[in-house]
Amino acid sequence: MKRLLDELVEKNRHLANKGRVADYIPALKKANPEDLGICIIDMKGKTYTSGDYKTKFTIQSISKTISLMLAIMDNGAEEVFKKVGMEPTGDAFNSMYKLETEGVSKPLNPMINAGAIAIASLIKGENSEEKFVRLLNLFRKITCNEKLDLNEEVYISEKRTGHKNRAMAYLLKDMGVLKGDVEEVLDVYFKQCSIEVDCIDIANIGLFLANRGKILTTGEVVTTDHIARIVKTFMVTCGMYNSSGEFAIRVGIPAKSGVAGGIMASVPHRMGIGIYGPALDEKGNSVAGYGLIEDLSRKLNLSIF
Repeated sequence: MKRLLDELVEKNRHLANKGRVADYIPALKKANPEDLGICIIDMKGKTYTSGDYKTKFTIQSISKTISLMLAIMDNGAEEVFKKVGMEPTGDAFNSMYKLETEGVSKPLNPMINAGAIAIASLIKGENSEEKFVRLLNLFRKITCNEKLDLNEEVYISEKRTGHKNRAMAYLLKDMGVLKGDVEEVLDVYFKQCSIEVDCIDIANIGLFLANRGKILTTGEVVTTDHIARIVKTFMVTCGMYNSSGEFAIRVGIPAKSGVAGGIMASVPHRMGIGIYGPALDEKGNSVAGYGLIEDLSRKLNLSIF
């Protein structure tokens, strides 16, 4: 496995030249576009790594999977999906277009920004700090990493420049979708996106979901199989932004990407995968990371379809 990963990392590293590092969040511009790393953790707990897998990056939209899980655990699926839909969208992850379309009363799904902001408002807590601490502690448990924490620089950068997300949040408040104070909800959202991880951390998230909501090392059941299945289904239909359909055909694995360059994937009953490659395509997905996971899926016959 190690030899295969080394070969695939080197084969796909050049693809970074076809993408560019996210620059609309100023702190993300510092990433090295040529970085590419991967971690795989299988159901026996064996870990395989290659490339720049130790490089730290912020989790960004990959966090939407676990915030959705916590919101459902806090409120039940029926209440959550009164505020957020279940349908994929062909629009960009940060688009506001559908929110103003006649007949649309809520964000289409929890993996786009508007949906994730609505989800953040459903996490229980007395204030934004308590809500975020609950979410962070859940991430620490799932990743088996008690040192997991906020990247303060990225958080401040997101908060200062997240004008479109702020506009979405106020529109959602006006629509009656968003619960609570808008700025407090946004604070939770900006912080959850700014949690700093590496490939091992997000591979552990993928493994947790592959293991149906159970921590492999301790056997602790954190969430139900049903909720874990909901999250993985959204990963298939919406997890790679408006490339999700193509990704399902070409790769066939539940996955979620983030604009810092991460891809978290979960192969049910088999493994969790964490990939980092900060050069992005026009849809916001890691260019080299996409090539790497496509090759890996083909070599190991990982597609669930």
